[in-house]
Amino acid sequence: MTELRTLKVALLGCGNVGAQVARILIEDADTLAARAGAKLQLSGIAVRNVHAQRDVDLPQELFTTDADTLVKDADLVIELMGGIEPARTLILSALRNGACVVTGNKALVAQDGPTLHEEADKAGVQLSYEAAVAGAIPILRPIRDSLAGDRITRVLGIVNGTTNFILDQMDTTGAQFADALAEAQRLGYAEADPTADVEGHDAAAKAAILASLSFHTRFALENVHCEGITSVTAADIAAAKDAGFVIKLLAIAEKLIVADTETGGGEGVSVRVHPTLLPREHPLAAVHGAFNAVFIEAENAGELMFYGQGAGGTPTASAVLGDLVSAARSLVLGGPGRTETTTGQVSALPIDAAVTSYYIGLDVADQPGVLARIAQLFAEHGVSIEIMRQTIHRDAESNVESAELRIVTHRASEAALAATVEAVKGLDVINSVTSVLRVEGV
Repeated sequence: MTELRTLKVALLGCGNVGAQVARILIEDADTLAARAGAKLQLSGIAVRNVHAQRDVDLPQELFTTDADTLVKDADLVIELMGGIEPARTLILSALRNGACVVTGNKALVAQDGPTLHEEADKAGVQLSYEAAVAGAIPILRPIRDSLAGDRITRVLGIVNGTTNFILDQMDTTGAQFADALAEAQRLGYAEADPTADVEGHDAAAKAAILASLSFHTRFALENVHCEGITSVTAADIAAAKDAGFVIKLLAIAEKLIVADTETGGGEGVSVRVHPTLLPREHPLAAVHGAFNAVFIEAENAGELMFYGQGAGGTPTASAVLGDLVSAARSLVLGGPGRTETTTGQVSALPIDAAVTSYYIGLDVADQPGVLARIAQLFAEHGVSIEIMRQTIHRDAESNVESAELRIVTHRASEAALAATVEAVKGLDVINSVTSVLRVEGV
């Protein structure tokens, strides 16, 4: 029997995910070797503090603070440090030394993916980051490989478990945002500083990655329109529920045909993250708690959905090790590493070019002709109303009646919809615009 080759694996970072990766590499060494075609030897773990307490009992001799030396002697490098530096410098060093790299660093890939891919291409090695999007869910490799013979037209994703948990709590229990966030922090779903999650930055980085692989064009974080969930109120959630919708924070990437008076038009891609109303019968509406899901529409495959654990040490470690085995195989078999393709070269569209529907809540005067004036204004802006519901309520103190209107539009350009809302605000019969949210799936 042929003796298996030994590949040295350097692990950068030993947090929640890193510790589980190290444990599995040690405990399942024989199984991983059989699948990779080589022995995967954990040569060291680079950390800031070698004496820190960790949840997993690992051999002390593996720990080092000298990440540079560890990387230079490795065949495979797993980066789970997070942040931009020193992760970027260490990854570039590994690639230039001919090592394959596996990372879960969505912020770095979204910000500097082109540079990392360029170095991987030059060295003929594999750069993989399945764990950077949706935790344990295998989504990047299916997009890159399984759907390589198809044309993806649209991706909708719940890719942040913290925000999904918060919105789900608000929907199922009626909790206010602050209370749902506190519960997420108590359960460990949200950090002490939840800004990256609740403001949508985490989801935006993942949206850039999904768009880049889906449309074979490198999209950067700056190409993603981003809105968080901090402005979503319990009243918004209740109104959505009453109308048959649920609110989710969605990462959306879709190909659109855009008109251009100079060039005659062409294709572009809209990449955005924002709170979105979904009909309750939509598959993504049933994604509860801290789970993630990605819904893909392709020309030939049709509609596909990938669902599972979006975070956590063991689930995310599963994605890391899948990439590691794939990278090890590429080293054993030889030839260039598997990477992204950038043959699409479609432009990133501004949010004004996005095509969507709006849900608009209005508090209006209860008098004749109001509905007709509002409908006429929508028509003047080229926006068609799909659903309009009216509820009459009386102020207990003033005894004055007013009406609450809930409008769902047909799909139109973001620019036309935004202009319509601004025009509506100027009507003298409008007391206030209580809510404006985008709608998908109708």
